[in-house]
Amino acid sequence: MRKKTRLTSPGALIAILMLFFALSSPVFSQNKADQIDGLLKLYYDYGKFNGTALVAEGGRVIYKKGFGLANMEWNIPNRPDTKFRLGSITKQFTSMLILQLVEEGKVTPEGKLSDYLPYYREDTGKKVTIHHLLTHTSGVPSYTNLPNFMDEVSRDPYGVEEFVKKYCSGDLEFEPGARFNYNNSGYFILGAVIEKITGQPYEKVLEEKIFKPLGMKNSGYDHHGPIIPDRAAGYEQSLEGHTNAPYLDMSLPYAAGSLYSTVEDLFFWDQALYTDKLLSAKMKELLFRPHVPMGGAAYGYGWGVGKKKLPQSKREVALISHGGGINGFNTLIERYVDDKHLIVLLNNTGGTSLREMSTSICRILYDEPVDPPKKSIARTLIETMRKKDLDTAIRQYHELKKTRPSEFDLRPVELNGLGYALFGEDRFDDAIKIFLLNIEAYPQDANGYDSLAEAYAAKGDKTLAIKNYAKSLELDPDNTNAIERLNRLIKEK
Repeated sequence: MRKKTRLTSPGALIAILMLFFALSSPVFSQNKADQIDGLLKLYYDYGKFNGTALVAEGGRVIYKKGFGLANMEWNIPNRPDTKFRLGSITKQFTSMLILQLVEEGKVTPEGKLSDYLPYYREDTGKKVTIHHLLTHTSGVPSYTNLPNFMDEVSRDPYGVEEFVKKYCSGDLEFEPGARFNYNNSGYFILGAVIEKITGQPYEKVLEEKIFKPLGMKNSGYDHHGPIIPDRAAGYEQSLEGHTNAPYLDMSLPYAAGSLYSTVEDLFFWDQALYTDKLLSAKMKELLFRPHVPMGGAAYGYGWGVGKKKLPQSKREVALISHGGGINGFNTLIERYVDDKHLIVLLNNTGGTSLREMSTSICRILYDEPVDPPKKSIARTLIETMRKKDLDTAIRQYHELKKTRPSEFDLRPVELNGLGYALFGEDRFDDAIKIFLLNIEAYPQDANGYDSLAEAYAAKGDKTLAIKNYAKSLELDPDNTNAIERLNRLIKEK
């Protein structure tokens, strides 16, 4: 724990100086690995990264390194061969298996769900296609959005058919194809389709059709029971520091999020996608085609597809990417396919700003200027709360925002994360104070009102919960979480 008067730790100061010289000196600017290392050391020192990174330039690995601990209880460091849970990066492997089956003539994107899963409810199964499932446009409710799912269901094991029937067969939220709505149920169902067609378990099909051919020896389906060498433990960040992540039975993420891998294996995966080893060029075009709009980009089959604009040159570079999040882990793979650049970031301390990190690494790869990361205002306020109290921390926020705004990360995600840390400890009144502070600073942030509404609902104040969910929807009409919770509250009132 740093003393209050110290602006930076010695390690952070050294990293800042290294990064400064790397970005400003003509000699150092040629060594992109040094620049990336200086950048990631700062993220680690500021508590924003604990994991492993790999960067490739033009198809050649120029940087790979671990930061922090894979196991905090035994003080085991992260290394490039450390195995991390991937979360939703799993989806790109599931979509690859589906397109391999398409190429074999066993599936068609236009095929109806009922054609492949006879046990699926017929009324919706006749409407939903494989394409809808691959693109998150099916309208099937996502099981991870079900009320109390994580609290009441996530620790229980399920068979595939049993789980599909019980948790992936709800009434359609919209007509299939009408819009994009990110959906874990769709990819769970795709795993069931793969098993039904092949007659083999999903994980065995993965091993035989992807991992073995590519030599991905450090990748697989992450079961809790087996001993898996070099597997990272997952942690969450709390008000008191790191804690072990809540247990999750891995039969539940399944084809939507149950794989583990290393940065090195994901480099093999990336390189294979430039060849026809797994899939023909025609099928790969279908895999990476921008099928449906998604924010400022589009969604292909298991991948986000779009462009990233470089601020100095104004050049737009093609980007194919996907992130993942699962108890104790968040992950990111970004492929800059025009130049065969690759960024892989695997983190085992819960949610953190991997997209921000990757943006800076991307700029280094393209010889663009990079701003060093800022300190987390949330971590600073937590330290003050430990020593004093919440009201003192709120006063500190106002003071730092006024006097040292360039030094701290003041984005709404920071206060939102702090609010949920309080929420997770049932400190609803304190969480409400932080969420109110957030919308005071960012009155146009729809997510801030959504979070505040959730805290009011947990406290039992349905009137204020309804009011703030409505405000969130006013600012973001596509906020499906607010729509669902608002409707539920109105019915209950």
